[in-house]
Amino acid sequence: MKTKKVPFYAFLSTLLIAVLISACSSKKDFVEYKQNTPPYSTAEIDSKVDSIIADMSLDEKLAQLISVRPRDVMKDGKLSLELCRKMMPHGIGHVCQFSSGLTIEPEELRDFVRQFQNYLLTETNTKIPAIFHEEAITGFATQGATTFPQQIGIGCSWNPEIVKNNARSTQQNMRAGGATLALSPMLDLSRTAHWNRIEESYGEDSYLTSSMAVSFIEGLQGDDFKTGVATTTKHFAGYGTQNHDTKELYEEYIMPHEAVIKVGGVKSVMPSYGKFKGLAVAANPVMLDVILRKQLGFDGLIVSDYNAIRLVHRGHKQARDLTEAGALALNAGIDIEFPGQFVYPLLPQAMKKGLVTQDRIDDAVRKNLIMKAKLGLLDDNPVFGKDGELDFDSPENRKLAYDAACQSIVLLKNNGVLPLKKDVKKIALLGPNGNTVHCLLGDYTYQSMISFWHGKSFDPTNPKLVTLQAGLERAVGSSVEIMQERGCDWSAPLESVIDTASLGDDRLSRAKIIAIQGLSQPDLNKAVKYAEQSDVIIAAVGENIYLCGEGRQRKGIRLPGEQEAFVEKLLATGKPVVLVMFGGRQQLVSKFEDKCAAIVQAWFPGEEGGNAIADILTGKVNPSAKLCVTYPQSEKKEEINYKNGFENYQYPFGYGLSYTTYEYSDFKIDSKSDIRGDRFTISCKVKNTGDKDGTEIAQLYVSPIMKPTTMKPIQLKGFQRVKLKAGEEEEIKFKVSPQQLIQFENDQWFVQSGKYEFKIGASVADIRLSGEIDLIGEDLLLESREVFFTKYE
Repeated sequence: MKTKKVPFYAFLSTLLIAVLISACSSKKDFVEYKQNTPPYSTAEIDSKVDSIIADMSLDEKLAQLISVRPRDVMKDGKLSLELCRKMMPHGIGHVCQFSSGLTIEPEELRDFVRQFQNYLLTETNTKIPAIFHEEAITGFATQGATTFPQQIGIGCSWNPEIVKNNARSTQQNMRAGGATLALSPMLDLSRTAHWNRIEESYGEDSYLTSSMAVSFIEGLQGDDFKTGVATTTKHFAGYGTQNHDTKELYEEYIMPHEAVIKVGGVKSVMPSYGKFKGLAVAANPVMLDVILRKQLGFDGLIVSDYNAIRLVHRGHKQARDLTEAGALALNAGIDIEFPGQFVYPLLPQAMKKGLVTQDRIDDAVRKNLIMKAKLGLLDDNPVFGKDGELDFDSPENRKLAYDAACQSIVLLKNNGVLPLKKDVKKIALLGPNGNTVHCLLGDYTYQSMISFWHGKSFDPTNPKLVTLQAGLERAVGSSVEIMQERGCDWSAPLESVIDTASLGDDRLSRAKIIAIQGLSQPDLNKAVKYAEQSDVIIAAVGENIYLCGEGRQRKGIRLPGEQEAFVEKLLATGKPVVLVMFGGRQQLVSKFEDKCAAIVQAWFPGEEGGNAIADILTGKVNPSAKLCVTYPQSEKKEEINYKNGFENYQYPFGYGLSYTTYEYSDFKIDSKSDIRGDRFTISCKVKNTGDKDGTEIAQLYVSPIMKPTTMKPIQLKGFQRVKLKAGEEEEIKFKVSPQQLIQFENDQWFVQSGKYEFKIGASVADIRLSGEIDLIGEDLLLESREVFFTKYE
């Protein structure tokens, strides 16, 4: 009898897996943790799904584990039944990013979905509809839909309620268009401005990210999957960092995902492109089965990131071929392949080689069908989209976009020049971002996706994108002259670079061509002339679509191209310069920070960005945003996280200025509390001591006093937005659970007894009040983390 030869790459991956599991299991066995949210399935759903699976052939099962893009089944801009029959004879699991690559109106989009689903219901044996999924961090990524500020800006709002409201409006648009699942939110903690995807995150802090994330889930999913849109938490876990420290992984990087699973009820998870302990996450059973399923109790659907399974072979080189890559991914836990049918159609070959089993395939099919049942797609009369005329950018939605932009824009410096005084009669609006829409749009907006990934122009009036110039002209009226000139380009030559070997073409140059269409050549001399004639200079600088985002890597984090030199020429005129920075990351201003009269961090503010910035500059809106990231002082590529120290920064985490001032007083905290008790109360008063109405974001931090301890020296544990009229005072209360002080060490969750100092402040570096509490009792050992958030009164 011949011994079966095991392929080397499969052997290597199996060995890595065994070592990882052994290492993770060395201290204690993994336990099944309880869930706080309803289970993925019910007896009724199970019965329906099992009945369907019993009648399915292997080809029909595999069809549920793969996906298509609209272009795969379209001809001359329309759905092609011929291509449907060729590409999907047995049905299909998902339709990938079905709207962000198309330039069609809402009703056409809905009708496309209905025609597609009709093919599946009438021409396939299983008659199972597909899930149409799309991106949603800045709204429904489709032509004509409301474009909200990028997520890093929303993080600076510190406002979970506005996150929930925005997501609810996105849900309504997506359901109306026929979408039932979002590949959002992105919950990676971002601790370096050099990472090109930092803009998609809520910042560097696990508590703030978790708070915003749960609200996003609640808004998009709603109370019922059959009317809501299922969400996908990504990228599990630790994407965008080189961190492999177990303590930090569990306490920090996993926390937002864990919160949306246990509190928010997320039932779809997307693993990252990265590695964990040397093994690709897409093929890593420790990350996906041991940690995600067994420890966190996740019972839903695990979806691949786009082409992540192929990368196990082609990128990570941890499988000899695509057949082995598919087997590794399926066995690790990935239940469906995106964005096509490249690897999982090879699973029958993997079965013949003994690399996967029929039971594992059936399990993946079952999870996919359960999701479809939860979304109402397996009902007798499933609903695909909303009848009648569709408006994806209603006045109500635009108001949400405006409010979100106002709350996301951070005032970093102000020597009194803002808000602009009534005696200002001439404004020089200079810089590459003064009169363009391309600085309003973050990655994974419809406009960014259609231009960068598909090379197509977009209509800036659908939805209407308000430039800074248009916003200023509305805000100041005809009595103030606005002299606008670019003065310099964003970057010349191209400063961003893309890996053309992996992406196949020069998308960056193509995106730049789209961005500069219709713009005149910059005139430096004219810009300087306008500056000299003005009462105040507004320098609109920073990034745009092609300088930040996935697949776009800049050389550094200073203002791109010649913009630094341009700003210095403006400063040399002696006129006050208000620096307005657009972009998806912190950009260095240390070179001339002391010379600017004011600095405004606008991020990518979305469709109403021009109006929001103008209203902040003119004083109609009092800025309230606070940084969700630490602002670096140099271009060092080391990660910055206030929890590990924050000495070398330009602006600290939690920082942001207002046009008024706030006073904190009357701090109260119990001196002792039972470590096994429920919650203890911390309170203080906040007073608006200025002459303008405003909103302060009061932040609660904790520091351990007892020694020895491995707890971080300072951590955010709560925050409240306090809206106060001029002269008004309000008492705020934080109700904290001892379990929020949980730590992970030696494969054990525990709360350490002893003394803690709680601090309330305007930023992590501006603590106004503090007091100590002694947690009495033996250290509290816990099976898992179950309490995530402070409660408020």
